[in-house]
Amino acid sequence: MADVIFDKREQLNQIQSGLLEGESIIAVYDAVGVGTGFIGLTDRRVIIQDKSFVGKRVALTSIPYSKVSSVSVVSNKSWAGSFFSTGAIAVHVGTHVYEVEFRGSNKAHHVHNVILHYATTGGH
Repeated sequence: MADVIFDKREQLNQIQSGLLEGESIIAVYDAVGVGTGFIGLTDRRVIIQDKSFVGKRVALTSIPYSKVSSVSVVSNKSWAGSFFSTGAIAVHVGTHVYEVEFRGSNKAHHVHNVILHYATTGGH
């Protein structure tokens, strides 16, 4: 547990409270912007706090890595800079896209790489 990366203790606690037996947390990052509160990464799934529901409702959505069809680096400028010059990613699950923006490109880079690793290798 000591090597878990997180921004806010209360977000980490929310993810911890819903872990499956034998499941380990990798990171929990706070998100900026309107729709997403935070993203949690475990060794089995992506967990996104979705704040876009009507009536101020919030959902914690679990996405098994096997259901992730792609993960994107999102930028509103040209690719003249480095690949991870932005702090946003998009997780594609079927026809739905979850966009998550972070404070800092290093968090986006880490989330992208973890999701890509587990989605393409099944965690092996």
